Amino acid sequence: MPSRLDDELSRLVSAGVLRQYQADALRGAADAELKAALADPGRPTVKPPPEPPAKPKTPPAAAHTNALIEVLGYIGGALLLGAVALLTVANWGEMGRAARVSTGTSAAVILLGAAAVLALLHRRETLSSALASLGCCVAGFATYVAIEGETGRVAGVAVALALAALGTWWLAGSSLLVATFGILAVGVLVITADVLTPDTGSATNSAGIAGTGFILVAFVMAMIGLVRDQVTAWSLAGAAMFSSSICWLVQDRGEVMALAVGTAGPAALLVAYGRRHASAYAVVGCAILLVIWPTALYQLTDNVAGVAIGLVVASAALLFAVLLLSRRRSNP
Repeated sequence: MPSRLDDELSRLVSAGVLRQYQADALRGAADAELKAALADPGRPTVKPPPEPPAKPKTPPAAAHTNALIEVLGYIGGALLLGAVALLTVANWGEMGRAARVSTGTSAAVILLGAAAVLALLHRRETLSSALASLGCCVAGFATYVAIEGETGRVAGVAVALALAALGTWWLAGSSLLVATFGILAVGVLVITADVLTPDTGSATNSAGIAGTGFILVAFVMAMIGLVRDQVTAWSLAGAAMFSSSICWLVQDRGEVMALAVGTAGPAALLVAYGRRHASAYAVVGCAILLVIWPTALYQLTDNVAGVAIGLVVASAALLFAVLLLSRRRSNP
């Protein structure tokens, strides 16, 4: 009997891991196995299963290098955008039309070109998406500068939206979804002010048009969420419903519509939270309710007591819904 096994069993007994009778049983089994092997040399022995191959680990140096490249890429894009902004603000009055167009176009080409190269090389998808989102916005601004006027604003939104749609279809980064939402929001305001509002109309009378446009934006973002980052897209759809509610609050006698929109959006987000358990849905939905309901009720009643009563009713409805959903979950 090898002394190594005896030493190991004695150590385990001393440490309290094994009892003495367990150590004796293991020692007896080892002796029996050894005797059987000596009596029948041709007896096949049971080999332990081979250990699974170790997964290659990413060296720490490579991980630090990847993070450094990401950070440098973001800083480079931000510095380029900041340089264009400073140059534009400081010298806008002295710059000719050609200089303005060339400055915006060069920045857009650099940003979009860097994003396209990274995407073609299948590297830095997050960085590529971020650079593409900045490039879309800069390209829209350059188009507006090149054409000018109301037509330039509409054309700029169209160009930026087309590039953002192409980037969203090609890349999967959430930053492009944010850029798409921002461009759509600007497009709603531009179309409302420059196309659909008559020259004699007032802002309070055309706010409902913008509110309807933001409902369409919410629908578009909800559809995009079916094929891209769902949490980001649907959260942005909730933000669009919030923007619509704000527009309806500005509209003359639009408080009821603001309440309807400000309730439908959070309700959809809370249902999505119940199914997907993404905290962003609950945060956005509750934030909309906390802002829209008190504001709309105060405009409707012009009385703090009316706001309090309305909030109590809304709270009771929400708590009843929570109890109902909890009961259904506990009784499958």
